[in-house]
Amino acid sequence: MQKPNTRLAGQTCIVTGGSSGIGAAVAMAIGQEGANVVVNYHSDAESAEQIAHEISKHNLCGDAIPFKCDVSKEDQVVDMFQKAINHFGTVDICIPNAGIQRDFPLHEMPLKEWQFVIDVNLTGQFLCAREAIREFLRRGPRPDVSASLGKIIHMSSVHEVIPWAGHANYAASKGGLVMLMQSICQQYAPQKVRCNSIAPGAIKTPINQEVWSDPESLEKLYDLIPYKRIGIPDDIGSVAAWLASDESEYINGTTIFVDGGMTCYPGFTENG
Repeated sequence: MQKPNTRLAGQTCIVTGGSSGIGAAVAMAIGQEGANVVVNYHSDAESAEQIAHEISKHNLCGDAIPFKCDVSKEDQVVDMFQKAINHFGTVDICIPNAGIQRDFPLHEMPLKEWQFVIDVNLTGQFLCAREAIREFLRRGPRPDVSASLGKIIHMSSVHEVIPWAGHANYAASKGGLVMLMQSICQQYAPQKVRCNSIAPGAIKTPINQEVWSDPESLEKLYDLIPYKRIGIPDDIGSVAAWLASDESEYINGTTIFVDGGMTCYPGFTENG
């Protein structure tokens, strides 16, 4: 962990899916900036506790706690926010990151697998954003800690704009996030709420280990990435920490792609 900074000192952040991969890196980066962090997890309590311990150990200004919650369940999300408010006083930053894949050709996809992905990836992000906005409006401005009333950073994907055959449920959930995020901005920006998305490309996480651990598959993946490297979770964490800070205070209602150029469609380099 790098030397701690204090851009987010005095603030509290909830990171969903914070026990591994991108979520863990985001939680660590936010904690490194001095914020209190709620490390949400669904099943891996040990990893969440370890992440929270590491954040607390290196955080000069704040603390971190793990919290079990299924983000697709309304009552559990409401409870998570209430416990965070009770423990830390308020919530200033919400990063709904939890997400899943359940891959099928569309004609073979069971309804329950479509619904499961939508419930976690889209409805879960709606529930977290709703509770965050409720708290921002209840609490009011805190100009001593942030120029914004509150910050929401949705974790999207390059597949909010790139179609993905065999993954229609996942792509649809990420495409839906664009309109959710922009609609939140449109409605609540006048109250100084900032709502943006980060869209990772190919990131080296456990979910795609079979690709990046195989040299042949990795080389094939590079055909999709002009920068010719796979991303790492810290690439996302550093962007999230900056986007949560006042350094990005005039950025609202947009998606920041962190993808090495994948959305430039490198397959068209030589006329397609």
